[in-house]
Amino acid sequence: MAAAVQFSSCGQRRRRAYIVVLMLVYLWGSLISLSCAARLSSVSRQKLQVERHLKRLNKPAIKSIESADGDIIDCVHISQQPAFDHPFLKDHKIQMRPSYHPEGLFDEDKMATRPKERTNSITQLWHMSGSCPEDTIPVRRTKKDDVLRASSIKRYGKKKHRAIPKPRSTDPDLINESGHQHAIAYVEGDKYYGAKATINVWEPKVQQPNEFSLSQLWILGGSFGEDLNSIEAGWQVSPDLYGDNNTRLFTYWTSDAYQATGCYNLLCSGFIQVSSAIAMGASISPVSAYRNSQYDISILIWKDPKEGHWWMQFGNDYVLGYWPSFLFSYLGESASMIEWGGEVVNSQPDGKHTATQMGSGRFPEEGFGKSSYFRNIQVVDSSNNLKSPKDLGTFTEQSNCYDVQTGSNEDWGHHFYFGGPGRNPNCQ
Repeated sequence: MAAAVQFSSCGQRRRRAYIVVLMLVYLWGSLISLSCAARLSSVSRQKLQVERHLKRLNKPAIKSIESADGDIIDCVHISQQPAFDHPFLKDHKIQMRPSYHPEGLFDEDKMATRPKERTNSITQLWHMSGSCPEDTIPVRRTKKDDVLRASSIKRYGKKKHRAIPKPRSTDPDLINESGHQHAIAYVEGDKYYGAKATINVWEPKVQQPNEFSLSQLWILGGSFGEDLNSIEAGWQVSPDLYGDNNTRLFTYWTSDAYQATGCYNLLCSGFIQVSSAIAMGASISPVSAYRNSQYDISILIWKDPKEGHWWMQFGNDYVLGYWPSFLFSYLGESASMIEWGGEVVNSQPDGKHTATQMGSGRFPEEGFGKSSYFRNIQVVDSSNNLKSPKDLGTFTEQSNCYDVQTGSNEDWGHHFYFGGPGRNPNCQ
């Protein structure tokens, strides 16, 4: 009898253990299902957010052009462009041309250039495949993969905070924290109403997809704190932003030191484009080659003295459009600093300095045909005159990685060579 009771008790324990195991298996299965469902929900939510963002950016096209580099250029009616998503621009009347151009523009077609320093005309690659009709603007179509490469949908098309070159601040902690390095020439200490430069165009090698290399000019107002205003334009190689290593025309603006406002090109509302010929973010072709043909682009940004907007011109023929003055606080009146030069991201792959090149990837002392240059650099004064910059300074965080050397002559005016290879025996 005792044995029977013991057997019964043992059987009950086994049943209870079996039930507990079943419950644990059920709970485990439920947790896995919930986790999978949450993951699927997160993926679905991200997919929906990406689709919404693409719909906001890619406006209805009157005509679409397939470029040889894989870009699709949409010809969007000028009144439908992304700028007009801005609440302050809902009733804005487009200004089709500036009230005034700066006086004293260099006429580069008439300028004499020494034979050994002859440069060539340049265009955009998509022009080989077609053109946009009048009353439209060419917009590089944003693809799903472009957005997914960004750290987040919110940060797509934006520079990182503290990406500005700050002359006379060579604190190593600041350099390492921002990860951005520069080789620039600059002026400060006056009121500036614009700037101009002719920029040598190359296709520098970028080591990591999350790095970039660019050559540009900066129009700056405010402090280097949280309130910095900046208008920027030039060329860049940015695999993260564009998905390739092509050299591309770009613009950028911010009114709060790259925090919440502004973006590259037309990837947010702000810049109003009027040109049907030039596409922001599109590939520039051809580019310069070492000890071979040299190509450059001219960029002018100036403040219209009548309307107060900041206008941009590409070359001698293309007025691209303007940044409305209300976008800015300090730049609402004038700029306090102008910078010209190169910038790269150094993500320190493998704990060493990046091998991402700046400019041509060669140091300034190599000169024309080998090193990259900015020539005929000028500023716009309060009388809307283009003038040579006074007291031109230079700045680089690590001159053994990237350097800058200024010069002046009759043909090229104030100019400088800049750049470098990044990682080398003296830059680790």
